[in-house]
Amino acid sequence: MSRIKIDKKIVGYAVNAAADKAAEEAPRPEFRRETTEGGAEIIRMHEKLERPEMLVGSTYKVKTPISDHAMYVTINDIILNEGTEYEKRRPFEIFINSKNLDHYQWIVALTRILSAVFRKGGDVTFLVDELKAVFDPRGGYWQPGGRFMPSIIAELGHIVEKHLILIGMLAAPELDAAQQKLIAEKRAEFEASNKQQDAFSKSAYPEGAQLCGRCSTAAVIMMDGCKTCLSCGDSKCG
Repeated sequence: MSRIKIDKKIVGYAVNAAADKAAEEAPRPEFRRETTEGGAEIIRMHEKLERPEMLVGSTYKVKTPISDHAMYVTINDIILNEGTEYEKRRPFEIFINSKNLDHYQWIVALTRILSAVFRKGGDVTFLVDELKAVFDPRGGYWQPGGRFMPSIIAELGHIVEKHLILIGMLAAPELDAAQQKLIAEKRAEFEASNKQQDAFSKSAYPEGAQLCGRCSTAAVIMMDGCKTCLSCGDSKCG
């Protein structure tokens, strides 16, 4: 090592690290791919990935019986490797809009957290199970079609799951041949046991109507604060 004589006063210094300089100048990818043991492809986006000027997405309407106002959930996706054979859509941000201000605080908090997880990338499918496992202590509600929702948050989990299936990040749940055969047998058995229907199975009157003591017809409903039979007109109010 040669010696260098310094004739002037030292006012500062810097470490010359050629390797670090080369690493900084090298282009860094916006995302990297990983593959899980099950073969699912995970894309981890870089923290410096900036939001594009335009994102594509979908909006889902949520109408629950426990609220007078509907919620509209919008999930926007970023397109990676656009125009190539490796093009993929991945969730980037989520917004929830509602007229019900009672939910404003948790809506803002939830959308910010979910959007942060989406932008981080990786396997975000775990959010589906976490959201669907949230239960309302006041009780859930039934959706049209017979599906029970334990809470509004759980329904948001189903929406996120639906969107991830739409963009190909989750596989659509399918029953195998044995399960389909079992369901078909049970359905046929149930329908056969219910061929003999009772007298009230088909009625021209509103569902939930009570039995009239005068004409013995299940047609008594509450009308103007008074029980009235829609078949014979009998009324408790005279």
